[in-house]
Amino acid sequence: MMESVGVYGFCGCTAKNKMKCDSRWEVAASEAAPTSAYSSPARSLGDTGITPLSPSHIANDADANVSAEQTFLVVVAIDFGTTSSGYAYSFTKEPECIHVMRRWEGGDPGVSNQKTPTTILLTPERKFHSFGYAARDFYHDLDPNEAKQWLYLEKFKMKLHTTGDLTLDTDLTAANGKKIKALEIFAYALQYFKEQALKELSDQAGSEFENSDVRWVITVPAIWKQPAKQFMRQAAYQAGLASPENSEQLIIALEPEAASIYCRKLRLPQMIELSSRAAVNGYSSRDTVGAGFAQGDKYVVVDSGGGTVDLTVHQIRLPEGHLKELYKATGGPYGSLGVDYEFEKLLCKIFGEDFIEQFKIKRPAAWVDLMIAFESRKRAAAPDRTNPLNITLPFSFIDYYKKFRGHSVEHALRKSNVDFVKWSSQGMLRMSPDAMNALFKPTIDSIIEHLRDLFQKPEVSTVKFLFLVGGFAEAPLLQQAIQAAFGDKCRIIIPQDVGLTILKGAVLFGLDPAVIKVRRSPLTYGVGVLNRYVEGKHPPEKLLVKDGTRWCTDVFDKFISADQSVALGELVKRSYTPAKPSQLVIVINVYSSEHDSVSFITDPGVKKCGTLRLDLTGTSGTAVPARREIQTLMQFGDTEIKATAIDVATSKSVKVGIDFLNY
Repeated sequence: MMESVGVYGFCGCTAKNKMKCDSRWEVAASEAAPTSAYSSPARSLGDTGITPLSPSHIANDADANVSAEQTFLVVVAIDFGTTSSGYAYSFTKEPECIHVMRRWEGGDPGVSNQKTPTTILLTPERKFHSFGYAARDFYHDLDPNEAKQWLYLEKFKMKLHTTGDLTLDTDLTAANGKKIKALEIFAYALQYFKEQALKELSDQAGSEFENSDVRWVITVPAIWKQPAKQFMRQAAYQAGLASPENSEQLIIALEPEAASIYCRKLRLPQMIELSSRAAVNGYSSRDTVGAGFAQGDKYVVVDSGGGTVDLTVHQIRLPEGHLKELYKATGGPYGSLGVDYEFEKLLCKIFGEDFIEQFKIKRPAAWVDLMIAFESRKRAAAPDRTNPLNITLPFSFIDYYKKFRGHSVEHALRKSNVDFVKWSSQGMLRMSPDAMNALFKPTIDSIIEHLRDLFQKPEVSTVKFLFLVGGFAEAPLLQQAIQAAFGDKCRIIIPQDVGLTILKGAVLFGLDPAVIKVRRSPLTYGVGVLNRYVEGKHPPEKLLVKDGTRWCTDVFDKFISADQSVALGELVKRSYTPAKPSQLVIVINVYSSEHDSVSFITDPGVKKCGTLRLDLTGTSGTAVPARREIQTLMQFGDTEIKATAIDVATSKSVKVGIDFLNY
């Protein structure tokens, strides 16, 4: 193991990010013992006899440090949704013209097929077979016994949100109960989109389109934790969209941000307003969003998808129309999948949980059929509907139930006491409108409650518009509930192509990534250091005495706090110096936490997410100052974060991407 390291340091303060420095201080950072990310960073600190460096002025220029933009011929955005996915593109020479992908093969009657279901089919040998409607239809046509050998997955994106300890080895379960690595499935899906898009671009251009000509944008929910966002980037690398060496070719965009970028460009004919009423927050319903936003206008984007609901609050900064995030993204797993779960619970109540579980495993293709039948009826639900909704039960459901229970489906319905679901002689479940509306209620109530909490925040009190976007935003029941709850607070607007808002906004983001100027940091970031021990301030168990000097170990030296505003490309700097001149290596560990007040790297919820290892050898011919300065920089503002350590004396540097999956 390399020699562990002590570091003194000083604070690189700037008025801009309000990190004030009251006095000089001494710190030390070291590689943690390999057994634990939280063991003291300095238990084997060497000679600490070095004086601290004086603070130097560090300019914190947010724009000067953004690397020169690479030029691409085309931007392709992939909206990788929980229930449906699609892609769109724009040539950089014609940025105002966004092409949505061509119509997919297959498709359901009455359902727009500018997107395709997020379903994937692998052969029994676990090789990619098909995606979307093609996967679903092929699987549906397989012989039931043969279908059990094939791996069919749908709605698998939510696994990245619900898995607390996500790693590159996390598994997904196919419809037949077999497990497969999630990374493999996501990479297969992205590779499919890559091939589709390159083929379409080549057809359009009349010549072969290379992957290097494309800037890729993949959308993810803003409320996803950092490991899930990083996981999507890893899957994209595995699919060949970009590489770690050329990471700028891929942008991970946040879904509500993409929607927001699109919404700010909307003109009146492209919108449906849910109300016409008196002025609210200085706007009357006669004013149009289409007339353009005014300087400082605030708006909320409610992105309701299949898996999650994401809420983002933005403010327009003119003249360029840049966006500033006013309040960190919030939301939860309140997508339209919640309605599907309620339907499944209803089936369990009628037919028994044991039967439904067995049916899903023994007749996986028939279960998919049943959920497709439910999906089309779900879309017909509306507040003013009076006639029942009929859901066709597959023949194999009726047949298997009789074998399993020894009596008929009709008998089960009569016995279940679920009086608002009846049996029709045509082999269908007849649901009253109230029964269908009841399936929506828990999910819609969660969304309304979350929005109520958001509107309590001071940053949101003067919001003028609420844009309702995403696939679930098409549901009249959700539209009515949001209008009833918030129509008196702001204007509620739905873009006409509501299901494609994120996709089109993601293309615009890829064309101009600098449009988002200020974000809120989702986490607190810092490094593990040593500080001079202060009696009464520091806990006794953190005291370390070395060569007569009293140190406080495990100190969390904060670079940025959770929910702090960060400009795109902003650099935050700190400087440290090795504990003894003979050191051959300096190791600085980077930590993160969801809490903003963190004192020590051993505090609950603090996680190690990066290690900077800087080689100090090879400087014998160079005049190295006694107080050697090691600058540590973190660059924020994108969905990815980079850390750098520079030996000022030799200009040697080392970089690391913050890593949430491998620690």
